[in-house]
Amino acid sequence: MSALDTAVHGLRALIAEGTLRPGDRLPSEGELCEHLGVSRGSLREGIRMLSALGVLETRHGSGSYVSDLNAGDLIGSLSLTVGLLPLESILELYELRRALEAHAAALATARISPDEIAELEAILVELEGTVDDGEQSALDHRFHMRVAEIAGNSALASLLAVFRARSRAYRIFRTESAAEIKVLSDAGHRSILRGLQSRDPVAASSAAAGHVAQTEYWLRKLQPDAIGLTD
Repeated sequence: MSALDTAVHGLRALIAEGTLRPGDRLPSEGELCEHLGVSRGSLREGIRMLSALGVLETRHGSGSYVSDLNAGDLIGSLSLTVGLLPLESILELYELRRALEAHAAALATARISPDEIAELEAILVELEGTVDDGEQSALDHRFHMRVAEIAGNSALASLLAVFRARSRAYRIFRTESAAEIKVLSDAGHRSILRGLQSRDPVAASSAAAGHVAQTEYWLRKLQPDAIGLTD
């Protein structure tokens, strides 16, 4: 194990075992170096790594602190690696997305308010009325993320945001099949909304899973045409 690995694993252990709790200030560099058996350079690199992952917070002139360790925030740091995945790996994540978006839609049926239904309806009206690729991508993402937020689980919403952010790099609405894809996509969104309006978790869940599966189908069919070009 490298000195950096030792520093990172040592810091993680102190947090995991409760020696350092959310909001606690880290001991001095000298104390940590002695406790972990690493140099100051390795310790600082370890702190920087954990800060990038949202585990630690470095405050100028004050030192480093354990973050709130909020699940949603920590999951969001996965974007650092998920954002590098090629299309082949992204397609593997669609199996997870189908399950997660279906679950989010089911949860949302029990929590959605009339105002939120109206908000989603307004998004879809705008989405259905545009053929601009950039606007479609933004409105599509907004619709799905609002459903995830309404579901009421920040960790679930954060994980979906990470997965969806990378998927949006592949713009299937720019391909020759764009018109057909849009008709199916708009219909899929409407099915999800109908499930939410009727507060039917089975209908909403099935519609969400089917919608994600449809996007996966087009990405598989159009690659490599969709490469570099969103769901």
